[in-house]
Amino acid sequence: MLDARFFHRWMTAAAAAVDREAGRLTELDAAIGDADHGSNLQRGFTAVAAVLEQDAPDTPGAVLTLAGRRLISTVGGASGPLYGTLLRRTGKALGDAAEVTPAQLAEALDAGVAAVAQLGGAKAGDKTMLDALLPAAEALRESFAAARAAALQGALDTVPLLACKGRASYLGERSIGHQDPGATSSALLVATLAETAAGEAS
Repeated sequence: MLDARFFHRWMTAAAAAVDREAGRLTELDAAIGDADHGSNLQRGFTAVAAVLEQDAPDTPGAVLTLAGRRLISTVGGASGPLYGTLLRRTGKALGDAAEVTPAQLAEALDAGVAAVAQLGGAKAGDKTMLDALLPAAEALRESFAAARAAALQGALDTVPLLACKGRASYLGERSIGHQDPGATSSALLVATLAETAAGEAS
């Protein structure tokens, strides 16, 4: 079972990973976006880690809802609302339970990913964060490790795609050959989830 402390650890691990990879994310974004994806997420997840230290919610859903709200209020551009929506809707779907199963998390993540798709108007293959999140949510039904592998592969698979949404879509064919920064940061978020779960099991 996964409790509030598990989700707190996940968000803290995500903040550390984003901090570590911010330069790489910004580099990817420089090729097809505004060159601010890494710095924006770094600011947002630093704020998430800080607010969770001050206010430790006692349910998984409340942890993710608070994290999502903080991302929306601190991250500029599209990534704040998108990541904020992902976490808030996932948290809302988890409800008020003190503990949830991995299967319940997978179902809740489905709801979060669907909300992201609705907000951004994107689908699989559009070269967005959904190309990592959709396969990850599906694979999470199998295991955390499978979700991590699926998200990473999904991010890598964006390289040959033509961007159809977001800033990268303005580049047309020039967007081909670059890995999508949003899919890359999404894979990072799923990777830290799997690492947190692996740490619990050891």
